[in-house]
Amino acid sequence: MARIAGRFSRVEPRATARAYLLGLLSHVERKNCWQLAEQAGLARPGPMQRLLRYARWDADSVRDDIRAYAVEHLGTDGGVLIVDETGFLKKGRASAGVQRQYTGTAGRIENSQVGVFLAYATSRGRTLIDRRLYLPEHSWCTDAERRRAAGIPDEVQFQTKPRLAWEMIAATLDAGVEAPWVTGDEAYGQDPQLRAALEAHGTGYVMAVACSTRVRINHGRTPIRADTVAGRLPATAWQRHSAGNGAKGPRHYDWAWIHIGTDEHRHLLIRRNRTTGELAFYLCWSPTTVTLAELVRVAGVRWSVEECFQAAKGQVGLDHYQVRNWTAWHRHITLAMLALAFLTAVAADAAPQRPTGPHHPARNSEPISLTVPEIRHLLTAVFGPPAVTAARLLHWSIWRRRHQATARQSHYQRRSANEPTG
Repeated sequence: MARIAGRFSRVEPRATARAYLLGLLSHVERKNCWQLAEQAGLARPGPMQRLLRYARWDADSVRDDIRAYAVEHLGTDGGVLIVDETGFLKKGRASAGVQRQYTGTAGRIENSQVGVFLAYATSRGRTLIDRRLYLPEHSWCTDAERRRAAGIPDEVQFQTKPRLAWEMIAATLDAGVEAPWVTGDEAYGQDPQLRAALEAHGTGYVMAVACSTRVRINHGRTPIRADTVAGRLPATAWQRHSAGNGAKGPRHYDWAWIHIGTDEHRHLLIRRNRTTGELAFYLCWSPTTVTLAELVRVAGVRWSVEECFQAAKGQVGLDHYQVRNWTAWHRHITLAMLALAFLTAVAADAAPQRPTGPHHPARNSEPISLTVPEIRHLLTAVFGPPAVTAARLLHWSIWRRRHQATARQSHYQRRSANEPTG
């Protein structure tokens, strides 16, 4: 809180922000304003709701503090920026940016919001450091009344997801973060403008692309599909490398790479599953000469962002919000990112520096390093609130049920008004 205290001009929202963060780190099942207020010992959720909607503070400035905090605790050589998106399933049509759209969260088209995120990953850990709410072009950007109801600023216009990703990457690099690599999935790797912007900035990338992507081989003279290239490679072209450790040990694949175009620093990287034979393809560029092992490392780091989403949603309530407003969404997401960055930094600082190698074999009796869930569990036990009285439990039970009764009556009246007559 000392990091971000100066972002709040008044003591009341500053104290509420601290209570909000403690609630995100607590054992509360659903981390919305109601339950966070109850956890904090408040009589009403009003202070939490005002913090997200009306209080005067700049969430983007807090975002900058999170980025600096993450680099301070996780920064080391070979850092990678990862772009990806995640969905937030919603009901109704009033939440900013919501529409029926595909989201990997559900694995299908659902009524949802989509957030584009930037993660920072090093050998010390990984965490989310930036976010943008995707605003669909036709259903939102051109609907002035809908924008006004959701509190979307006039200056916010339609931008593609790759464009949002580049804005976050550029802001991070301009802030002095040393990250020589960027990676992302096909949604971002297929965008030539994003790749061109990275090259112009001198930042290397390993971006996933579709098997139908056409590349140029033979010094740029022959255009050919990526999967056709893979089918023509001799057995000697494939090398076994680990894409990093997973939950069950090293993730070994067969890898091949070839020069494409006329630039010796431009490659097509191909991954082959050793069991199923499934292929994955990456377009790669670097400002200097690199090894196959380095490209494999960066490609493997991409999965770190999925771990960030899992931890953020499961541990600090990234998707537990019940807000519709544009500003409120960014504020909740930012505070959840701060809670995740804190847990990640504690885990990184607590990790023991154990020697490795043949002269220092690992001992099965040694515990693994502290994980983000374990640290949150310990913090909850140490800093949890004192025993809640029966009177307070009853107070909140009555408040919730009265509020739900009012909401139910409103829903019934609205539905009755929309029913056809005659």
